Amino acid sequence: MQVWINQQLYDFPVGATLQDAIGMTNITSPFAAAINAQFVPKTQYAQTLLNDEDRIDLIVPITGG
Repeated sequence: MQVWINQQLYDFPVGATLQDAIGMTNITSPFAAAINAQFVPKTQYAQTLLNDEDRIDLIVPITGG
């Protein structure tokens, strides 16, 4: 199945989770994750199954003034 992560397309096997998808990136904490514009709590990453054509946004906070 194909899943978008921050506007890049990745291939995953059926049964892949959000945690698997995050592992494909070089992102470091802190960050927030959303699938199809729905926030997913960090405690649910390993249990959240992906579906074909899901769109994942990994968002890093920006600090400053």
